[in-house]
Amino acid sequence: MKKWFLFGLFSLTTTFQSCMVVGGVFRAGFKMGIYSVLIFVGLIVWVISKRSNRR
Repeated sequence: MKKWFLFGLFSLTTTFQSCMVVGGVFRAGFKMGIYSVLIFVGLIVWVISKRSNRR
């Protein structure tokens, strides 16, 4: 399998797991849940931009 496929599969899995974080927003507190989702999305965008700059 190609690396991009494995990366996509990993991203899809972590995205589904982050739905638990979004669902936990109301249990753990609104601001903490939103911040954790934003940090997670920011890390994904950062990794993708770093990988695209190498080429």
